[in-house]
Amino acid sequence: MSIELEMMRLQNNAKKDLGLKKELLETRSEADPYKAFCDVAIKHGYEISLFELADMGQAFCDAMLRSVNGGGTESFNEWNDFYGMFFDAID
Repeated sequence: MSIELEMMRLQNNAKKDLGLKKELLETRSEADPYKAFCDVAIKHGYEISLFELADMGQAFCDAMLRSVNGGGTESFNEWNDFYGMFFDAID
């Protein structure tokens, strides 16, 4: 399953399961929040690796630039933070 689908599935389930949501929210205060997030996701059966999570925004922006006929003329200054957007969606 793709990282995008796994994140959507996790997001939907975190909205319904308050225990899962609490665990995920607590990862934000860890020394390595991305790794802690992935560890919780994996513990609950979601296939989300640290590399995929970090790469998700860059891959999205790359696809957006490729979607322009002839290629994008300007690159993005930064890529979307899907990790942060995940928490915005479940709060």
